[in-house]
Amino acid sequence: MNFAQFDLNLLRVFLALDCERSVSRAGKRLGLSQPAVSAALNRLRYAFGDQLYVREGREMLPTRRARKLLGPISDALATLEHGLSGELTGAPDLMKRSFSLLGADFFSMLFMPALAARIASEAPNVRLRLFDSARGDVERLLVDGVVDLALEHAPRVNGVISSQPLFDSVFVLVMRRDHPLLAQRSPDEALVRDDLTHLDLAVYSLDGGESGCAVEFLHAEGLGENIALALPHFYATGLSAAGSDHAALLPCQFAEALAEPLGLAIRRLPIPAPRLTLGMYWHTRHDEDRQHVWFRRHVRDLVADLGFQACADRYAF
Repeated sequence: MNFAQFDLNLLRVFLALDCERSVSRAGKRLGLSQPAVSAALNRLRYAFGDQLYVREGREMLPTRRARKLLGPISDALATLEHGLSGELTGAPDLMKRSFSLLGADFFSMLFMPALAARIASEAPNVRLRLFDSARGDVERLLVDGVVDLALEHAPRVNGVISSQPLFDSVFVLVMRRDHPLLAQRSPDEALVRDDLTHLDLAVYSLDGGESGCAVEFLHAEGLGENIALALPHFYATGLSAAGSDHAALLPCQFAEALAEPLGLAIRRLPIPAPRLTLGMYWHTRHDEDRQHVWFRRHVRDLVADLGFQACADRYAF
């Protein structure tokens, strides 16, 4: 490669392809036509002597060489952008930046709309988007710069990832209000452990019930055989309880949000459920990035305003 003649704009195409996994979507992200992105990809392939992105089904997936290049390229462009734009010095209304987050539908429903409104009121040129947790390994996505912030429970990360706890959550049991089990109880009567053994349970799991906090909890309590349905979204899990005799395990904050619109009754679990700590995670290269610090502060403050911690305290043993 003759670096003196290399077009640095190609690196923006390289990162957009990793984020979007599609030539057409990468073009929309950058304001380029599909043929222009395809031409840029061909130039990248020639420059690096590698296919970089290959089609698999409907997605363009990175090769091993591309995955190795993602970190250095992302870091280099972030450093260049930071140096040219200068640090944020109290004028967020002038800031033009995109923040990509990673999280479950818990956050897409209960948090992101409020965060978008909050950010827009102070920094109207900031753009936000949320990737579903199923997108992939948290550490790799942060290291590669695909996402700027992950909202997760205890992901497997190493020393290049910084973190800050945000709030706790505990699982509760939700059922439709005319569920046969509830018909045998007064509204204030607590459930007992034996009730769980007679229920078909619905849980959130990204891999069909092989893993997940609720799955591990139930197996530890000897109730794994009662898992009748495993779904990759909390909202779908709640819907299953609203439309059947399933009882769903949901984070208490999500359960309270769904109870009224879906006609669900919330019951505290009759056995101690683990208290899960949700936090935000980011690459250490953003530790002193003042725009990133500004954004993390808004995330932290909004969590407090939404009362997520107070909800966990109400349901904890």
